[in-house]
Amino acid sequence: MLDKSKKTGGNNFSEQEISRFDALAESWWDPQGKYKTALEFNRARLDVIKAQIESHFGKGNLPPDYSALSIIDIGSGGGLISEPLAKLGAQVTGIDASAVSVEVAKRHAQKNGVEVTYRHMLSSEVVEEGLQYDVVINAEVVEHVPDQQQLIQECASLVKPGGLLVLATLNRTLKSYVIAIVGAEYVMRYLPVGTHDWQKFVKPSELERWVGSDFTLKHQTGMKLNPFKGKWLTTSSLAVNFIQAYSKNK
Repeated sequence: MLDKSKKTGGNNFSEQEISRFDALAESWWDPQGKYKTALEFNRARLDVIKAQIESHFGKGNLPPDYSALSIIDIGSGGGLISEPLAKLGAQVTGIDASAVSVEVAKRHAQKNGVEVTYRHMLSSEVVEEGLQYDVVINAEVVEHVPDQQQLIQECASLVKPGGLLVLATLNRTLKSYVIAIVGAEYVMRYLPVGTHDWQKFVKPSELERWVGSDFTLKHQTGMKLNPFKGKWLTTSSLAVNFIQAYSKNK
C-alpha cells in the first residue's frame, strides 16, 4: 500500500490535514454556523481576487468577459471561491485532496444551479495532464502541505503565458502566531485548535522566490479582522494573512 505520508511528487498531502477538513466540510457554507467568521473572511478575500482578475484581464474600466476565462482553484474545499467565480460566467475547475470536500462542493453547486467542475485530485496530477489556465488560485493551502515549494511551483506551471497566479496564506511572524493561532483557535474559537501549524506559515519573500523568474508580482495586500464588527478588511500590513497576485510573462 502506498505511504501517503511521504513527501513524494505525486503524494504531496497530509492524511491528518485531509481528515481534519473532511470533518469541517459540511459546515463551511452555513452563514449562521460556527465558521461564519471564516465565511466573512472568504467574502473579503474574494473581493481582492476578483479585483485582481478584473485588473489583469479587464479592458479599461470594463470588467473582463469571465466566460472567456479558465480558472483553477487549487484546494477548493467546499467551493467558497470556485462557485462565486463560476457564477460570474468563468469556466472554473476546483480540485481538492479531500473527497468529502469535493462532494460537498458538488452538491452545493448543483443545488444552486452553478456549473463548476470539481475533481478529487492533486495539483501534481493536473500538471501531469499538461493543462494550463488563465487564472490559478491557491488560497490557504500551502500552509497545510509537506512540500510547500513543490506546490507553489506546480501552481506556477499551470498558469498560461500572460495569465494570473493568486496566492493567499499566513505570514510566519510573531504577530501571526498570537492572532491566528492563540487568538483564533484558543481564545475566540473561530477555528478548531490545531487547524494551523505556525512553522508552516510562509513569508511573502519565500512565495516570491518559489514562484520564480517567469512571474512579476503585481499586487499584494494584507487582511485584518475588525473584531467589534466581525468584518474583514484589507490592510497594508502583511504580518498575518496576506494575498499576492502575479502575472506570468508572455
